[in-house]
Parts: sequence; C-alpha cells; structure tokens
Amino acid sequence: MTEPHQDPRADGWTMPVCLPPTPPRSDEAGVRHFDGLTYAVVPGYRPCLLDVLVPATDTPPPVVVWVHGGGWLFGDRRYPPPTVTPEMIFDGLLDAGLAVVRVDYRHSREAPFPAQLHDVKAAVRYVRHFAEALGVDAARVGAWGESAGGHLAALLGLTPTDDPALEGDIGLTGPSSAVQAVVDWYGVTDLASLLSTLHRVAPPGTTHVPDPAETLLGSRSEQWPYLARLASPLSYVDRPAPPFLIQHGLSDREVPYHHSERLAAALASAGNDVVLRSVEGADHCFFDLPDIAPVVAESIDFLTRQLS
Repeated sequence: MTEPHQDPRADGWTMPVCLPPTPPRSDEAGVRHFDGLTYAVVPGYRPCLLDVLVPATDTPPPVVVWVHGGGWLFGDRRYPPPTVTPEMIFDGLLDAGLAVVRVDYRHSREAPFPAQLHDVKAAVRYVRHFAEALGVDAARVGAWGESAGGHLAALLGLTPTDDPALEGDIGLTGPSSAVQAVVDWYGVTDLASLLSTLHRVAPPGTTHVPDPAETLLGSRSEQWPYLARLASPLSYVDRPAPPFLIQHGLSDREVPYHHSERLAAALASAGNDVVLRSVEGADHCFFDLPDIAPVVAESIDFLTRQLS
C-alpha cells in the first residue's frame, strides 16, 4: 500500500507529495516549534513550507492558520505587516492557548490563481492529517490573514471543499480543508472591481511592482472576468459560513473599505455570523493608527472564543 505522503508513478518510483513532521524543538516556555515542514511538493516549484508552534497545554489546542499578505507578490510566513510585531500576533495566540500555523504559498509570478488557494487548503489538510503527531486539535481550525492573506483566509472560510477547481490536488488529499472561524484584515473581496486599480507601492530596494490583481489572475486577459469571479470571496456568500471577524481601516488607500463592507453585508444577509470592525483613521496595514494593540487583541479574543 502506498504511503499517504507518496504519489505512485506508472514506472514504479514514487514522488513525495509532502514530508511528515520532523521532531520539534522546545523553547524555555515549553512551546514546541516545528519549523519548515514541507506540506506540499509541486514539481517545478520550491517546496511549500509551514511552521507549527504549539503551546504547552494539557490537551491538544485549537489551531490558527496565519496567512501573510504582500499583494500575492511578496511576503513570508514568519513576518506580519510592519505595523505589528511577530510577538504581538504569534506569542499572543500562544499565550491564549492556541497553536499557530504559519503558511507560505506560491506567489502570483510563480503560479496564478487558484494556486494560492490550493496551497493554503493543502496546508489545512496537512495539519489535519498529522494533527496527532503535531499535538493539535484537528476539529478546531481557524484562519487569520492580512491583505492578500485576508483574501485567502476569507476564501478558506467561504469556498466549498468538494469543488476540484478550488480544492486542488496538491499535497495530501482526503482531510477537510474547512475552517471553523475567520479573521480577515482588510482583504480584497471583489477582484473585478480591483483590476488595474490597486495603488502599487514598490518595497524598499525595488523599482517596479506589477499590478497585483492582474498578476494574480495571469496573463490571459480574456479569462479575467471568469477568474475574477472565481477568486472573489463575494462569489461564495450564498452558502453557510463560519463566524467572521472583519477589520478594516476606513482610510485604506490600497484596498478600499467598501470591500469589507460589502462582504460583511452579504454574509449577514445570508444569515451568517459576522462582525465588521471599522478602524477610524487607519490606512492599509493599519498605518497611521496610534495604537494597534486593541485591534490585535480583538482578533485573538474572537479566535479564542470561536475555537474554544
């Protein structure tokens, strides 16, 4: 019988679809660190990696999957936006008794959508499959993302798990990719309205940034209307959804506030549990906000309540 992390080939050899967890290291607080686990192997691409941080608890804790931002073009699983320290988010979740899964996914110049959604869904399936080895509760998984990561976290919460086009087939298949709660920080909800309108800011040391929405959807512009609908969380609000907390700056110049406003209204209209928190005076990434600590605390409190 083929091992679950192997993909059999006709000529007899096997290609790994993922690699099982390696033994963790423990820090002085008793937190177990599983660093750089390969949750999926996609031929021709770098390995898809995640980290798992597990607090010292008596019972397997719930899991929060952190999805980084960066316009689907940049970003790293280990770093939140520049307005927030890793300690505020990751240590905050651990202190609340929640395990943290930090996910990398393919950027849009490596592969267009839906590769990014396939990746984060594969990460959830991986954590569920290896929950016992990781020491976490596979039944209680939440998603928290910011900007592009907020968009992907919303899609994790909204998209069906039985649609092959959205689910993908990378990594382990079989376990559910569903999540039980979502925190969405200023994520895009309607790709069609964003095409060619995103304000492009070059990171330090770079001179040009391609249009994030166009790059996400790929070079085949004639398919953009279809792909934009496929990639838009607003396309999936007519089905039951887990509880959502959406936080968005009213002065966001990258992703206009109305993206979150429309998603929250649609979720509420469909009878789903949603809280929309408008952040006065805050730009994208909550820049210009004097104190971001209450925003972070509300997110952690929400996830703790929903997953406990």
